This record gives sequence, structure tokens and C-alpha cells, in this order.
Amino acid sequence: QVQFVESGGGSVQPGGSLRLSCAASGFTFSRYAMSWYRQAPGKERELVAVITNVGDSTTYTNSMKGRFTASRDNARNTVYLQMNSVKPEDTAVYYCSVVVLGRRYWGQGTQVTVSS
Repeated sequence: QVQFVESGGGSVQPGGSLRLSCAASGFTFSRYAMSWYRQAPGKERELVAVITNVGDSTTYTNSMKGRFTASRDNARNTVYLQMNSVKPEDTAVYYCSVVVLGRRYWGQGTQVTVSS
């Protein structure tokens, strides 16, 4: 079965950095694109980044371009989200995700809180 274990979240000051990790199992990780999403209280879940199976990454929201970058290590079945120069508006639950055989799977989410 498709499963994820997310880690790396926590509290950080504005301007600081975090790296989120998502360890995957239950599918051939190296054949699939992976995604990062986030959801803040009272808001819709939004797409943060997509990374292809070979590691080409795109950040989709203008406010996050130049600050957030996805990467992956296929040997470790792990995808990462590097978050730099974080802002209070980045406070949200962050989820990794994949679509396998037409079905979307989600990690459990990890909380990121940016405050002073």
C-alpha cells in the first residue's frame, strides 16, 4: 500500500529555513512525479511544487518562487521541500502527494509555524 512518513516541520522565526522530508513506500518511487501542497486554516489546499521522477522541479505560486524548492533522492525513496526566507504567511500544514493508477495519495501532513 502507498504510504508516506513526513517529518521536519516545527516552529521557525521569520527569515529562517526548514527542510521537510517525505519518505515513501508501496510503489515504484522512481517512476512517479511527486507534489507538495499546503493548507492554512480557513483556506483551500494549494499546490506548492511538483518534481518529476528524474528531479526536475517547478514551484507554482509566485510568492514562493525563489524561496521554496523541491528535490528528491530516488535511492532513499524520499522527496524534500527546502524552505528559505520563510514568512508568517507560510504557516500551514504541508503535505506530500502522488497519483498512482488514477488515485491521489496524501502524507499525514506536517505543521510549519512561522512566528517571532
